[in-house]
Amino acid sequence: MSLRNEARERLQRGEVSIGVGVRTARTVDVAKMMKTCGFDWLFIDLEHGTMSLEFATTIAVAALDTCIAPIVRVPFMQHSMATRALDGGALGIVMPHVDTPEQAREIVDHLKYPPVGHRSVSGSQAAFDFRSVPIAELIESANAATLVIVMLETPTAIANAEAIAAVPGVDVLLVGTNDLAAEMGIPGQFGHDRIAGAYEAVIAACRKQNKWPGMAGVYSEDLLQRYIPMGMRLVMAGNDTGFLMAAGASRTALVRKSAGAAGS
Repeated sequence: MSLRNEARERLQRGEVSIGVGVRTARTVDVAKMMKTCGFDWLFIDLEHGTMSLEFATTIAVAALDTCIAPIVRVPFMQHSMATRALDGGALGIVMPHVDTPEQAREIVDHLKYPPVGHRSVSGSQAAFDFRSVPIAELIESANAATLVIVMLETPTAIANAEAIAAVPGVDVLLVGTNDLAAEMGIPGQFGHDRIAGAYEAVIAACRKQNKWPGMAGVYSEDLLQRYIPMGMRLVMAGNDTGFLMAAGASRTALVRKSAGAAGS
């Protein structure tokens, strides 16, 4: 039985793979809702916010049956949480704050099965519909489908982008633009030339090492239209909190404006 990872399949076809952050939602319905919206993967966030690992894997199982890829971000180098998320249904892990190729190798070592890494093998996994799968088949399929995504969020990480991209088993270099801008001393200036230069460096490193570049934290239309044509392929395009707040604020503004016009 082979695993399908819709986010990875998009990337392999040379297409943009679009993700949405899940931090506020506490319902499995979010998987179907975001799939209907056209997203390819869920960025289930355990680094920020209060979501538990248990509920993250609950959403992941729902996502598997909805054909939207569940990808979980864990806190920095929390390998045990990451492998438990994978055992619970995640098809990828986002590891934040990766600065060096040595850290990237350690991450791969924990997240991939032998011979690539040393992840411990567990049977009866959600991703395989809890079927009994021959171990050799399980290992090969999981290694091929799982996305290992490292976040580059400092100038040091950007300087090491090519060396990080060269680590076998790393699939995506995801620029954490919010933290990167803060570390550069230009917080919130996502259109700054130094940010654009960092994007260019990561894209070039990924092209040279046959990996995929990604972006997170940039949601304005003008910058999405600027950076995606540069070559960004794994794109986090927003999150549940932002979408809910923007839609809610827009609707209340419309109603109050209509009420004011009716009273004039």
